[in-house]
Amino acid sequence: MNIHEYQAKELFDRFQVPSPKGKVASTPEEAAAAAAEFAGSKLVIKAQVHAGGRGKGHFKNGFKGGVHLIESPEQAAEFAGKMLNETLVTLQTGEDGKLVRKVMIAEAVDITHEYYLAILMDRATSRPVIVASTEGGMNIEEVAHNTPEKIIRQFIHPLAGLQAYEVRKITAALGLTGDFAKQFAKLLGNLYKLFIACDCSMLEINPLVTTPDGRVLALDAKFGFDDNALYRHPDIVAMRDKEEEDPREVAASEYELNYIGLDGNIACLVNGAGLAMATMDIIKHYGGEPANFLDVGGGASKEQVSAAFKIILGDPNVKGIMINIFGGIMDCNVIAEGVIAAAKETGLPIPLVVRLEGNNVDAGKATLAASGINITAASTMADAAQKIVALVK
Repeated sequence: MNIHEYQAKELFDRFQVPSPKGKVASTPEEAAAAAAEFAGSKLVIKAQVHAGGRGKGHFKNGFKGGVHLIESPEQAAEFAGKMLNETLVTLQTGEDGKLVRKVMIAEAVDITHEYYLAILMDRATSRPVIVASTEGGMNIEEVAHNTPEKIIRQFIHPLAGLQAYEVRKITAALGLTGDFAKQFAKLLGNLYKLFIACDCSMLEINPLVTTPDGRVLALDAKFGFDDNALYRHPDIVAMRDKEEEDPREVAASEYELNYIGLDGNIACLVNGAGLAMATMDIIKHYGGEPANFLDVGGGASKEQVSAAFKIILGDPNVKGIMINIFGGIMDCNVIAEGVIAAAKETGLPIPLVVRLEGNNVDAGKATLAASGINITAASTMADAAQKIVALVK
């Protein structure tokens, strides 16, 4: 789960991470009113979407940039009118872009230097890692590619937590001294507390800045949270913006299904993440393109299977479906009943190949055979992949 920048500021305030004041707006009138509240301050208006690179992006209406300096409430309204309900395209959104439903009006600050700072979960070492660079305000991928020596990494022991010597090491590597060093040390400590307390998977500040008046501030923030820990954070769940997410993935989450939409045309319905990955691989191996990752889990109900089937059929790019079930805990007959219920409701307008194996497989195959639905049976995973690829082509 991700949140918007204006919501990130709320978390920063809670954990005493200094950042410029800001206010969100969803209409030009609200943007003007927000700008009026910051009278006398330099201001910036930022499009609020779940994507980076907004400043270098462009709108499909021809307006350039999702981040602009503004000087008055009137200009705030003017720029908001050009951004709101328009599609912003950045390197991270792809050509489809994202619809801007909100903008944030914030205090603009003069900048002495920009830095990059992030805390991530490193899967290779199963521990948090702090990533920092003196090259802030740029795409960190470009910095890593062109000048990898400017990337600082500090792994943190998950039980010991962030240590004072580690903070000093990062501070020195960034070249911060004096009062800047003291402010950064406090900011980094609070940021790490936020990362752990909120079960974050990613916390990125780009840029972190020093200012001519002697402050260290987090100007922009991007968060990711561990979905498996969200039950502990109802306040963060309340920040979820479903309109920013793939509607198929939103629908799947309501039934506790693990779904990720892809660009292919062969849908997969599988139980088990490993088997789902293998199913996508074998479809590719035989010349097909998977349309999704969909793991219904080890103990899915008939209702969940039926919901999964409907989500698949709701994707207009899907031209065929491959169901690959290995029943351990899962009852193959439950899968069969769910597929039949959904197929009858939707009319099943595309080819369907089913491979069942394991727990209660004979009953499952018999249920499918007696359904009267046009289903192609497969004996193995390879057989199923070959058949669905041929049927789609």
